[in-house]
Amino acid sequence: MTPQEAYYKAKKSGLRIPKLELAISKNVFHSYYYAINVIKGKFILGEPLISKNTAYSYWYAKIVIKGKFILGEPAINKNAEYSCWYAKYVIKGKLPDFMHNQMILENNEYTKEYVKFIQ
Repeated sequence: MTPQEAYYKAKKSGLRIPKLELAISKNVFHSYYYAINVIKGKFILGEPLISKNTAYSYWYAKIVIKGKFILGEPAINKNAEYSCWYAKYVIKGKLPDFMHNQMILENNEYTKEYVKFIQ
């Protein structure tokens, strides 16, 4: 069964179906939406794949976890915009040191927004 087929079967049932989760976890899109629409919470099996994607890591932290997603921070760190948003809307404070240092080095509009926010 493909990740898409497994996700839509679980979504249609409205219930978590553990035997489909391995298939779902093979696709970042379906892992993220399985967490939101079916589990309505963390999808641990999908987190390793989600954590490799900048956008999905940010949105997973903000919408699903509603807090830090440490596994996804290296991916978020690759993009100044998402790093700034992560500080403002997820952490609601200073980024972890490795992300903070990278943000300062970026020296772009998001760095300026971030520095203004943390002061």
